[in-house]
Amino acid sequence: MKEGLSADNIRGLSEEEALRRLREDGYNEIPSAKRRSIYSIAYDVVTEPMFLLLIAGGILYLFLGDLEEALLLLFFVVVVMGITLYQESKTERALEALRDLSSPRAIVIRDGRQRRIPGREVVVGDYVVVTEGDRVPADAVVLAASNLLVDESLLTGESVSVRKSAGDASQALDRPGGDDLPFVYSGTMAVQGHGITLVKGIGVGTEIGRIGKALRTIEDESDFFEAETGKLVRYMAAGGLVLCVLVVVLYGLSRGSWVDGFLAGIALAMAMLPEEIPVVFTIFLAIGAWRMSKRNVLTRRLQAIRTLGATTVLCVDKTGTITLNRMSLNRLYTDGRFHPVESESPPTPPEEFHELLEYSILASQKYPFDPMEKSIKELGLNALSGTEHIHNNWSLVREYTLSKDLLALSHVWKSPDGSEFIIAAKGAPEAIVDLCHLDTGKTREISDAVSRMASDGLRVLGVARASFSHDTFPVGQHDFNFIFVGLIGFADPIRPGIADAVRECYDAGIRVVMITGDYAGTAQMVAKEIGLRSPDAVVTGWELASMGEEELRRKVREVNVFARVVPEQKLVLVKALKANGEIVAMTGDGVNDAPALKAAHIGVAMGLRGTDVARESGSLVITDDNFTSIVSGVRMGRRILDNLKKALAYILSVHVPIAGMSFLPVLMRWPLALMPAHIAFLELIIDPACSVVFEAEEAEKDVMKRPPRRLTDPLFSRKDVVLSLLQGLMVLLVVANVYVLALYRGIADDEARTMAFTALVIANLGLILTNRSWNQSSITMLRTQNKALIWVFGGTLFFLGLVLYLPFLQGVFHFQRLSTSELAMCVSAGVVSVLWFEAVKVLNSRWHTLL
Repeated sequence: MKEGLSADNIRGLSEEEALRRLREDGYNEIPSAKRRSIYSIAYDVVTEPMFLLLIAGGILYLFLGDLEEALLLLFFVVVVMGITLYQESKTERALEALRDLSSPRAIVIRDGRQRRIPGREVVVGDYVVVTEGDRVPADAVVLAASNLLVDESLLTGESVSVRKSAGDASQALDRPGGDDLPFVYSGTMAVQGHGITLVKGIGVGTEIGRIGKALRTIEDESDFFEAETGKLVRYMAAGGLVLCVLVVVLYGLSRGSWVDGFLAGIALAMAMLPEEIPVVFTIFLAIGAWRMSKRNVLTRRLQAIRTLGATTVLCVDKTGTITLNRMSLNRLYTDGRFHPVESESPPTPPEEFHELLEYSILASQKYPFDPMEKSIKELGLNALSGTEHIHNNWSLVREYTLSKDLLALSHVWKSPDGSEFIIAAKGAPEAIVDLCHLDTGKTREISDAVSRMASDGLRVLGVARASFSHDTFPVGQHDFNFIFVGLIGFADPIRPGIADAVRECYDAGIRVVMITGDYAGTAQMVAKEIGLRSPDAVVTGWELASMGEEELRRKVREVNVFARVVPEQKLVLVKALKANGEIVAMTGDGVNDAPALKAAHIGVAMGLRGTDVARESGSLVITDDNFTSIVSGVRMGRRILDNLKKALAYILSVHVPIAGMSFLPVLMRWPLALMPAHIAFLELIIDPACSVVFEAEEAEKDVMKRPPRRLTDPLFSRKDVVLSLLQGLMVLLVVANVYVLALYRGIADDEARTMAFTALVIANLGLILTNRSWNQSSITMLRTQNKALIWVFGGTLFFLGLVLYLPFLQGVFHFQRLSTSELAMCVSAGVVSVLWFEAVKVLNSRWHTLL
């Protein structure tokens, strides 16, 4: 403690003064953002074009008297709305999480007495006692400290706890980071020692409050996929409306029956109405979220699933994401020899390193909270258990604490027989060398060893020992005759599998960028170890601060390692990448990551070690904190996007023959081929089911070898649209010929309609098969398992058989029984209508092989 200052001689604020300040300044918490009411969210949902089309489709069926189909569509409306409302209600939790994190319990000194109060009731001017294991309730100046170490990683990204020294009450708060600063910050954790602090900032006036302000200013990323498909829906709906009016007018004028014309127009509108699209999106995203959860990826915003598959840049926070955020013993040094410590199941070190471990344990807390001391004790107990180097029966009789003048601490231990006192010291290598009064040659040897360990990104401490036989202890540590024992090096371990995950990202065309608050040298070593490209090119936060917008945008194209970055700069980097047209995914686990997580297209939060703030700000949460799960999520996102395109291609192509067979008979003055009941059959049985078929498709082999979809690329290219329309036109041509030939042969209208409908259903199934892959043939794809395909095919053929051969349903659908030859002709026609696309796929495959 600072001399003369202790909790016993501080009076602190009076309860009356504290209450007055609480009324004036408010509670020590981050105010929640104004949340929209459920009615406001519901209004935004139901005014979306997709939902309006679903409702319109249900109303149309009601007017037609088809209650079952109307209820089905309206049921889809309720389901889609429920899912959307549930997601929307959770998107603004980040500020609430910040408030919870910034308001722990606190020990304050008021009226000369220590009291434990809710952290939200701490006011400016309060004296707060901080001890090992406490979370700091407010930003404050340290007035007295004894071995006080604080973990500030959630604000700075540095995994090493920082040492705090005493200052005075007049000092203004500075930014976090670095040793021997007399400041502590709200939300950080004391891991060793204790101290007395004077509160200078509460609520939004704290460092964590500044991050809360940044979160409030960040707009949620718009969903460009939804906007694009919404445009497609509007075009199809507008086209259907125009054709609907045209059919009514043509039919009424040419045939004089306006009622029949109205029914024909309704049928065409139903044929053109793309109500399957919102259903497809809902099914794909809901089931996709479930599939991703089985791979340890929780989805907080369903739209992120589609965007994840298009990611071009993955911004990775080092501490806690690439590393474990747990400084652990990595290397030992004594008498000119190094010994590496394996991260998993470390073997017992050689005998010459036992003394180093023994005195490292003695120089640590008996029941440590600090991760580095935990690591020392864990290895020591495992390696030295049952030997004379473990002293559970010794008593700690005195501690010499760290100070600015001597960055070392010593513990004085008494043996059970009381014959002598053993002193164990650890601290900065130069401080330990100074305590040992080593000669120039030995000092140079130790300095070289420290340099080697530091160049590998290790944090190095020296260890020394001494003995003492007097009852009166000296004032300072220099009065002991210390003998140098050795050096211990700590590292924040790399998570298993990171290098492989980074390599797979590169294979998928995804650039990996590491953004960290740690030192440049440490970041560089980690970048090399995980296989990051151009690891030697490092830009620091200080350099970023001096860059203009153009220079910054150029740098983020070239540099993959950014070190000593403060939270605001993480946000700046994400914005610069987005300005360059990149689709950005940002990973992180600390409060310092929250603004960047929210600003990125996809925020990926760590679930185990991540703070509530990070989890609430992210779009996705990795439940096992494993970087490889992110890559698995990208693979799943690409699969979903790929299959979604297949489903939309099918929907576009299948609407062409349905709409065509509704419009052509009116235009050509043929008998109506399709009535509302027929279209309802097609859409009720086949279209929703096909969503499940395409969703269940496994990812194609090259899905992680393709370049990502760019932000500016349309979901459907012109080539995709043309090919989909050609598929539909070919089916229309074949089915129309079946219908016309039947009429030409003098077959009854109902029988001709039955043949056309049967050919259309078979062709529809053919479109499902051929759109399962645009690269592989349907025969090849039949080898891949898809249980949903079997159920859809079986169900469709079963219900087709019912409407063709069950007398009651024949009457409802205006069908007649088909002969075996007529049925075979319809099946052949349906198959032939899609064979040309199979030929295109084969030729395209051979062309690529030749190239």
